[in-house]
Amino acid sequence: MFDTFIRKLKLIVTDETLRDRVLFVLGALVVFRLLAAIPIPGINVAALENFLGNNQFLGLLNVFSGGGFSNLSIMMIGVSPFITASIIMQLVSVLSPALKAMYQEEGDSGRMRFTQYSRYLTVPLAFIQAFGFLVLLRQNGIVPEMDFMHTLTNVIVIAAGAILLMWIGELITEFGVGNGISLLIFAGIVAGIPSAVSQFIFSFDISQLPAYIGFAAVALVITAGVVFVTEAERPIPVTYARRVRGMKVMGGVSTYLPLRVNQAGVMPIIFALSILLFPQMIATFLAKSSIALVATVASWVVSVLANQWIYGALYFGMVFLFTYFYTAITFEPTQIAKNLQKNGAFIPGVRPGGTTSEYLGNIITRITLVGALFLGFLAVLPLILQGVTGITAVTIGGTALLIVVSVVLDVVKKIDAQTSIREY
Repeated sequence: MFDTFIRKLKLIVTDETLRDRVLFVLGALVVFRLLAAIPIPGINVAALENFLGNNQFLGLLNVFSGGGFSNLSIMMIGVSPFITASIIMQLVSVLSPALKAMYQEEGDSGRMRFTQYSRYLTVPLAFIQAFGFLVLLRQNGIVPEMDFMHTLTNVIVIAAGAILLMWIGELITEFGVGNGISLLIFAGIVAGIPSAVSQFIFSFDISQLPAYIGFAAVALVITAGVVFVTEAERPIPVTYARRVRGMKVMGGVSTYLPLRVNQAGVMPIIFALSILLFPQMIATFLAKSSIALVATVASWVVSVLANQWIYGALYFGMVFLFTYFYTAITFEPTQIAKNLQKNGAFIPGVRPGGTTSEYLGNIITRITLVGALFLGFLAVLPLILQGVTGITAVTIGGTALLIVVSVVLDVVKKIDAQTSIREY
């Protein structure tokens, strides 16, 4: 296995195209980290640290912004507007047959147009989120009172940072290796590791050694579980019918169709967190309203979402539902059945056409249940650990670990696919 890794690594270094792709990704991530270090002016650092420490959802937003929210950089809202736009487009595609056909049936050109619509929607969402967060931070004394022109300038700068980050992510996807948006989130999480390690060293308490060992064991189990479920697949046997063309007999080959247990990857986690962030943000914003009824209702929403049991149940349910939702969008049994029939292939014991589609649909529903339950359990496991230990950082760390492992697996598989093509 080690020899294979060394051979692949040498191929990456010696192959000019693949090396350029990897270097492009590294260069783009360096640019992103430099931009994430540029803060907006007039920040009350002490108030910011206290505010982030008392707000779990803003800590999760800091994960999505790649660490940009922790110092209120020009990248403070990160890829959140683009993720929100993607979720809205996916939901609309369920209701709109035209958008669904564009995404599923028109091939790469249709998906490019679908993504372009998501980019258009990202622009107004970036401005709305930038203004909302500035008002929220001003209410809590983190940024000073500003006149109209200063507020407008900061909104434009923050929104432009989100749009620029979306563009960098798209460039990584096109000219690099892996999904650009996921890699940006990954880079932000990894960039916070040195400070987390140094903080852990300074606050190390020998009496908490059993808890530290327990956290390390849980992290290893989570990592192994994510790898196992991500790589797990159900092989469906497929046979190609014999065909005679002239003097040649073609077909008659048996192969298999791999159905992954977790077709959706890490996207359900990202979708669920994005959906959970905004009710909390809006409620926190309205809790300081001058209208008594609005402030009372908003404060009640904040207190309800602060309850770990309610938050955990909503989190688990959304991850579970989004796993099925994203799988239904990315995996179309009817289209696969049509493609098999066109190519003279069939599943032994199953009639081609509608029966094959139904058969594949039933299998993907059953195996997705396993993947959805596993992802939901992993999502709420940090909340359970937080309830037991009382350490808030565990929640953010668990979610970050889940994203990091999934992104690394995806990038490794894509690099492995590229190196395999070049080996052949």
